[in-house]
Order: sequence, then C-alpha cells, then structure tokens
Amino acid sequence: MDVDYSMFARIRDGDPEAFRELHAAHASLVYRHAVRMTGDWSLAEDVVQLTFLEAWRLRGKLRDEGDGPRPWLMGIAVNVLRNTTRAGRRHRAAMDRMPAQETVPDFADELVGRIADAEQLAAARRALGRLRRGEREVFTLCVWSGMSYAEVAATLDVAVGTVRSRLSRARTRLRGLAEEELRTPGTEPGPASGQVRGDRVPAARSMEEENR
Repeated sequence: MDVDYSMFARIRDGDPEAFRELHAAHASLVYRHAVRMTGDWSLAEDVVQLTFLEAWRLRGKLRDEGDGPRPWLMGIAVNVLRNTTRAGRRHRAAMDRMPAQETVPDFADELVGRIADAEQLAAARRALGRLRRGEREVFTLCVWSGMSYAEVAATLDVAVGTVRSRLSRARTRLRGLAEEELRTPGTEPGPASGQVRGDRVPAARSMEEENR
C-alpha cells in the first residue's frame, strides 16, 4: 500500500485540514468499535470526540511508518475506552440494577454484523465482557472492526503472533460463553433517553481543545 506520509507531517504540524481528513476517513471506524465495546451510542459519541482530541494532543507522536494512521488512532481509541470503562463502572452497575427497558435499541446492521436479534446481541456483549481484556480487544478489532493482524498488533503494541493467539482463544471461549449467556438471559441497559439513533458520527469538537 502506498502511504502518503505528507499527511503524517501535516497532522504533526497541527494542520486543521489534515485533521478533518483524518476524522472523515476514520471516525466511523472509531464509533462502530466504541458502540460494540460499550453498547451505548451516547457513550460511543463521547469516545469519538475524546479520541480525536487525544489525537490532536498526541499528534507529535505519529511516526512515518506502517500502512496509515489507523493503528495509531485506534490505539488512542482503545486507551480512551479503557479509561472510560474504569470511570463508568459504578454508573453501569447502577444501570444494571434498573428494570430492563422495553424499547429495543435499533442498531444499524453494520454495527451488529450477523447478530440480528436483540437477545443475541445482549448475550454476545455479556460473553465478551467475560473474556480477558486483551482477548476482547483483539476480537473486536479483528472481527468486528475488520482490522488486519498487523494493524491490531500496532494498535495494541503487541506482536502479530500474540494477536493470532488471543484471537484464537477468544473465538474458542466465545462459542461456549455465548451459548451459556443465551441460556441465562440477563439485562442490557439501553440509551438513557429511551430514544433510538442510527449510525451517526458527530463532528469532533474543536481540535484545539485538550481533555487534560
């Protein structure tokens, strides 16, 4: 793949147009990954915004290597999701204690892949939550986000062989865990407003802002 490293230099220099191009090309990837990891479209929108704000803050660390900026950007998204998950743990626990909403989230087909049934989606997310973090991240990046082994290895800063082994373990464990979760239905919190949104990616807030 021919890579235009001049864009990397423009990003490092803080060129607003380069960041608009970066956002236009990759925001939907970040959003889909965040939705699948969190099951919450509102939180996924926040992850997109925080990811691009962090990308702006860390733009000087983008190197002229690889097949493009995607692994670098998704590495930032993965860290944002880790921090968001830790910060929101008590909130989600409180939501889990609430009665299940009757309104079923209407996720776009590309967000759920072959999981067409809401009960299966909830079971899949619960099963994913029972995997080790490394296995969960590799599975969602490779299978649901369609990234190559090399891209995922660069994203997570691990060897390609580690990606392959984690993905193999994740697939093996998920078969049994998903079946177990379907036999023991749980509750899956929906959007706080009870409303449904499609696969919409919000415009990133001003790149000049910093979240720290």
